[in-house]
Amino acid sequence: MTTQAAAAATSELSHVPMYTPEFAADPHGAYAEMRRRHGSLVPVLLDPDVPATLVIGYHTALRILHDQERFPADPRRWEKDIPDSCPVKPMMEWRPNALRSSGVEHARYRKANVFSLGGVDLHGLRAVVQDVAIGLIDELGRAGTADLISQYAYPLAFQVLNTLLGCPSEIGHRVAVGMAKIFEGIDAEAGNAMLAGALAELVLLKKERPGNDVTTRLLQHESGLDVTEMVHQLATLYGAGIEPQQNLIANALLLILTDERFSGDVLDGNLTVRDALDEVLYQDPPMANYAVSYPPYPVQIDGVWLPADQPVLISMSACNNDPAIASDQRAGNRAHLAWSAGPHACPAQSAAYLIAQAAIDQILDALPEMELAVPADQLLWRPGPFARALAALPVLIPGPPPAPPR
Repeated sequence: MTTQAAAAATSELSHVPMYTPEFAADPHGAYAEMRRRHGSLVPVLLDPDVPATLVIGYHTALRILHDQERFPADPRRWEKDIPDSCPVKPMMEWRPNALRSSGVEHARYRKANVFSLGGVDLHGLRAVVQDVAIGLIDELGRAGTADLISQYAYPLAFQVLNTLLGCPSEIGHRVAVGMAKIFEGIDAEAGNAMLAGALAELVLLKKERPGNDVTTRLLQHESGLDVTEMVHQLATLYGAGIEPQQNLIANALLLILTDERFSGDVLDGNLTVRDALDEVLYQDPPMANYAVSYPPYPVQIDGVWLPADQPVLISMSACNNDPAIASDQRAGNRAHLAWSAGPHACPAQSAAYLIAQAAIDQILDALPEMELAVPADQLLWRPGPFARALAALPVLIPGPPPAPPR
């Protein structure tokens, strides 16, 4: 066995693989075993050739998320040895945006994003969600069966985000396809190129024809973003606004359809859809493992030395369920890390909550009798180290009772 092969074999034995279907099928079981074996910091593999540290302790995660000096978000020193063909690289590589920057650069990009998102009319946004939802639900109601992801959560998130960003549907379609490839790690390099090309078209379009939308406000911000910077701000917005948004809607609908605490009480008015969303953001947040940082030098935390220039990921899912902060009272409790925390906390929380809540309210009101088409334990979760995402959410939609005979 060569030295390289021996090192790879040792890594497989000592690191927990997070890219497998087995991990996707039971991540909470994996987190529990990680905690038993490793404590708050776990050596993992995001891909067979990409080692990282996964943070599964809530208080440890908060310290890291608020420490930009020892845990900056800039991956450039890490990625120089990572080939473009690596399936997780597009989700982790450097981009000139707030997500992948630190210090002065981060402050400049974040200020532009906060400004552009702050111009969103939330009342108008609710109306947009309702209009999109009504059209989709009308199609669902005629079918008798439906996949609530491909036929509802995904097209709703896609259409609403295109409206917010002022993006024509043809450009938006290419953005969505490219983003899906990146999230799934399947043909991710091609997906990255497709995404960049489509977003560059959107930027040039908005330069010629500005509108009352997030893209135009980004262009008009005093930070003076150039085309490349604009593309990467928009990539972040699309990355957060399609896949995680559809997964939040789908995961909450699954909870409502299968958990007796919600399946009766939400419709009866005792618990709200917002309560169901909070439960999902604790238990199965759509971005389960992310908020990546890259220590520029060896760092000791919780008695463990973390190597320089190796990714450190926060497991929002595992941290939220850390026994150190266990509580049975989650309704209305928003101390979870689903939106991250610190300087890189999500600036679009209000809009994301509103979109998910309005989408779920609409479909529950319109199709209150729908039910899961297969047992919950037969649903498939998409593999990948980052997202908690169902492959499909099939439901049965009872039709109206037959007319009585005359």
